[in-house]
Amino acid sequence: MPVFESSSIKAVAIHRVGNKETDEGYVLSDRLQRLNEMLQDLLVGYFVSPFKVEEYYNLYDDDNVLMNPVFQSATAIFEDNTTLLDESKNIARHLYDACTHPNIKAGDLFVVYFSECMLNGETIDAVGIFKAENKSQFLKVTHDEEEWDSADGSRSATALFKIDVDKGIDISRLDKGAIIFNTEKEKGYVVSIVDSTNRGMDAVYWKDNFLRVRQRQDEYYNTHQVMQAYKQFVTKELPQQYENVSKASQAEMLNRSMDFFKQNDSFDMDDFTRDVIGQPEVIDSFNQYRSHYEEENDVQIADNFAISDGAVKKQSRSYKSVIKLDKNFHIYVHGDRKLIEQGEDEKGKYYKVYYNEES
Repeated sequence: MPVFESSSIKAVAIHRVGNKETDEGYVLSDRLQRLNEMLQDLLVGYFVSPFKVEEYYNLYDDDNVLMNPVFQSATAIFEDNTTLLDESKNIARHLYDACTHPNIKAGDLFVVYFSECMLNGETIDAVGIFKAENKSQFLKVTHDEEEWDSADGSRSATALFKIDVDKGIDISRLDKGAIIFNTEKEKGYVVSIVDSTNRGMDAVYWKDNFLRVRQRQDEYYNTHQVMQAYKQFVTKELPQQYENVSKASQAEMLNRSMDFFKQNDSFDMDDFTRDVIGQPEVIDSFNQYRSHYEEENDVQIADNFAISDGAVKKQSRSYKSVIKLDKNFHIYVHGDRKLIEQGEDEKGKYYKVYYNEES
């Protein structure tokens, strides 16, 4: 996870970018922003506080990363940070060209040069690209105060208060952002992304059309891919191959795999299939499905890698082992499969659950 405790903003440019599909146009600034100490601290917090995930990307292009417009601008800024204003205009124009879905909102674009960012123990500079699309309403209260001497000699005051409604950027919520770290240039730099409005078909423009990134092949990537592939194998592929695979058995298999990732620091495919899957015929099925998954999703699943705790934590949210029974009951399976029995009688299908204590 990147660390920004010692980071500071060396330069920031702001532009306004509209929707190209609706011909809103864009407005470019001719000068960099001047920041006092208080504004510097507020902006650093606003820009970097959402970047808490270990998932990283690389800029790329189908032909050559050198053809990626964001890569070109970032490289120019890293080589000479006095070019930030000119390159930020290029970034704004490129973003406008990417805003071709009618639902994409206009917004304020910030292009920022950070110094002294910490990534994997290395102190490096970074270029941040942020877009604020949503404005929040806030109340602004002002007053004109009058003072006078009262009869007892004390000072008193009255004031005429005025309340107005205005709109502005909520600095507690970043809509879209990307921080490009000045490392691994030959691979397309290391990039961290935030997209809090990632919903619907219009959302893909930020990652795919504008930034043009793909996931960096590191321990987070490796952990995520094998966990995702195994989950789909258990929940989708196995029931098609084996009719007697119950929801309870699927839950047990997912729980065993999650225990494996939580209890080990490194992953070995042979150890995983032996300890988690066990049955040779099911191991063969998983190996075949793995090849299908890699081809279908255009990914690679490594045989050996260090396990990413961040990826395990994120996957655990979707690894919930739940048996949903119509709309009446949910059974959450956390442990011993032998304590659940499944059957059917004249009243219908049923599950029998054994336990020691009720809480």
